[in-house]
Amino acid sequence: MAVVSLEGLSKRYGPHLAVDDVSFNVGHREVMGLLGPNGSGKTTILRVLTGYLRPSAGTVRVAGFDVVRDGRAARRRVGYVPEDAPLYPHMRVNEFLEFMGRLRGLDGSGLRAAIGGASERLSLGDVGETIIGRLSRGYRQRVCLAQAVLHQPDLLVLDEPTNGLDPRQIIEFRELIRGLAEQCSIVVTSHILAEIARLADRVAILLGGRLLAVRPLGAAGLVRLRVRNDMGAGVTPLLRAAAAEAGAEIVEEPVADGMVSWRVRAAEPAAVDRLVARLGAAGIAVVELSEAGSDLEETFLAVTARKPVH
Repeated sequence: MAVVSLEGLSKRYGPHLAVDDVSFNVGHREVMGLLGPNGSGKTTILRVLTGYLRPSAGTVRVAGFDVVRDGRAARRRVGYVPEDAPLYPHMRVNEFLEFMGRLRGLDGSGLRAAIGGASERLSLGDVGETIIGRLSRGYRQRVCLAQAVLHQPDLLVLDEPTNGLDPRQIIEFRELIRGLAEQCSIVVTSHILAEIARLADRVAILLGGRLLAVRPLGAAGLVRLRVRNDMGAGVTPLLRAAAAEAGAEIVEEPVADGMVSWRVRAAEPAAVDRLVARLGAAGIAVVELSEAGSDLEETFLAVTARKPVH
C-alpha cells in the first residue's frame, strides 16, 4: 500500500486555484521530490499532507488515513520540517525535544528512549543542554529534524531542508536524510536540482498548480548510446522511430570525437535491447552503451517549458 496517495487534489485560495487536480503516490521508504518554480503549488501540497490546510477537492491519504475524515490519525503518522525550521530559541535542545515528544503523546521511558534515539541519529548528544538560539543554522536544522522523527512517523515531509546551509552542512544533511529514508517515506522540496537528484528516487514536476510529470531518478533505465558520426543522417529518425515503438525517450547530445550519442531512458532494459537490435538490423553499429548520470536538470527544463495540459 502506498504511504501517500493523492487523487485529484485541488486547493483554492479564494478565486486562485493553487493546486489543480494533482494525483500521485509515494511508496514505502521512497523519497519523492517535488519540483517546480515558485508558485507551482509545492508548499500547498505539503501543507495539505500535514493537515495544515484542507483540500478544496480530491482525496489525500497518509498511511491509509484520509487527512480530512481521519485527520488526527493521519497527522500522528507524519513528521514535518517547514522551510523556516521553527523552534523556541530560549529552550535547551533536550527541553524542546521533551516538549515536542509530550505533544506527540510520548512520556516516561518511551519519551526518554525517543529523545535518545533521535539525538544519536542526528548527532545532537553534545548539544543537548545548549540553548537553541546559540546553535548554528546546521544544528538548528538537526533539532527541527529530530522533533519530526521522535514518534517514528510513516511519512517525513521536508520543505527546503537545506535552505541556508553551507556546502559541508548540505552534504551532512543529505546523508542524514538518506539514512532516515531507510525507515520512512519522505516527500521533499528544494530549489537545488542537484540536491533532489542525489536524494530522491522519483520527482513530481509541477507548473501552475498542475502536475506535468512524475519521473524516476538514478541510473536505472538511463543509458548513453553512441554510434560513429559517419553512419549518416538517417540514424536519428530511425532511432526516434524505434524509441517511440519501444516506449523509450531519447535526447540527442552534441557530436564529440566523431561520435553521435543519445541519452536513452526506458522503463525496462529490454526496450534498450530492442533499440540496439533495430539499429544493428539497419547496418548501424552501436560502439558504446553505458550507464548515464542523472538528467534531472535537462528533464526539468524540458518539462516546464511545456504548458500545463488542462
